[in-house]
Amino acid sequence: MTISRRDVLMGGAGLAGAAALPMLGSTPSLAQALPKFDPEPGASLRLLRWAPFVKAEEDAWLANTKKFTEKTGIEVRVDKESWEDIRPKAAVAANVGSGPDIVWVWFDDAQQYPDKLLDVSDLAKGLGAANGGWYAAPEAYALNNGRYVALPLATIGNAIIYRDSWVKEAGFSEFPKDTKSFLELAKALKAKNHPMGFTLGHGVGDGNNFCHWVLWSHGGEMVDDKGKVKINSPETINALKYARELYQSFIPGTESWLDVNNNRAFLAGEISVTANGVSLYYAAKNDPKLADMAADMRSVNLPIGPVGKSVELHQTTSACIFKYTKYPKAAQAYLSFMFEPDQMNAWIQGSQAYCCQTLKAFASNPVWTSNPIHAPYAKASETLRPNGFAGPLGPQSAAAMADWIVVDMVAEAATGQRSPEEAARRAEQRASRIYRG
Repeated sequence: MTISRRDVLMGGAGLAGAAALPMLGSTPSLAQALPKFDPEPGASLRLLRWAPFVKAEEDAWLANTKKFTEKTGIEVRVDKESWEDIRPKAAVAANVGSGPDIVWVWFDDAQQYPDKLLDVSDLAKGLGAANGGWYAAPEAYALNNGRYVALPLATIGNAIIYRDSWVKEAGFSEFPKDTKSFLELAKALKAKNHPMGFTLGHGVGDGNNFCHWVLWSHGGEMVDDKGKVKINSPETINALKYARELYQSFIPGTESWLDVNNNRAFLAGEISVTANGVSLYYAAKNDPKLADMAADMRSVNLPIGPVGKSVELHQTTSACIFKYTKYPKAAQAYLSFMFEPDQMNAWIQGSQAYCCQTLKAFASNPVWTSNPIHAPYAKASETLRPNGFAGPLGPQSAAAMADWIVVDMVAEAATGQRSPEEAARRAEQRASRIYRG
């Protein structure tokens, strides 16, 4: 097994206790529901995945991969790239017809080149039947015209992480549940020299998650349910005005942040509040020098805006097999093995609440109740609203996401580069070019 590229942030803890997990997620229908794949003679595989934010998550995946190799004799090379590099590298592989056999993609990236991906419908349907069914939103990312072009692998939950003592110092006994009070907290924290910081740059996870929340919480949408562009709306303008006001309380420079920057700022004590995966907590918890910070950290779902309900984008990752692979049966056998209860539960446990299950049977994994800070992340697959809302997922929603239309719009308005009205018009023009077809 080959490991390459760099880690983004090391999360720490090992896999203690994973081997002792009960057989969660298994059902009597497992053997009957799953198709069998006889790997091609001499098969070997290459997997391209994103670099981990929680080291124990990667360790669990590699341990499971080693088990697969020991069982089948099939060597699996696991490469990794930074989060921002996965999307272009996967697209290049799809277009040139060579590269990794399997790739972990983000959001609806698979919808950009569905004809280049192996149809894994039989495997996906079998896994769903054996494990309580797929959660609807992660499943939607993997479906193209009724066929599965990917397997929904995980939803990486996004939630507010904050310093409890600093929030109390700012005069708030509990964290605000609505956007109006959230803005008041931001101002109070800035006055205490404890600014907030949210990613407004091209962070695949944190930038998209935050900016879509800003848009959706105020009732804005990229398109309507028929795919007609409606991002330039009064609701969007109100969202951008809110973003502009909120930005005044941010630490400077968030418009250039990628996924790692808010982690670094929080761990350095430069910001009091951000939105992130649970990996941020474990980065502090596993560092003896940050023990006091970890004890002071809390998590909560993002505030509810004028729309009146929780609307959150969580990062999703799906596993795709390229059609050009020489070993399609071996690739499906590998992924089928990784979704078996022993392996999947060990991976979810190893991820320390970072990777939320996409199959309902695995919701009973004990990781979700092992620490109160996990609570906002436990139902990420259930509460996920897919990007491109309220229209269907497909090549157009994927292109709009890959072109950073929502992120750029929010960043332009928040920083004052454009007025809210100008930012919304520019986003409308960019989206219309994509959705025209």
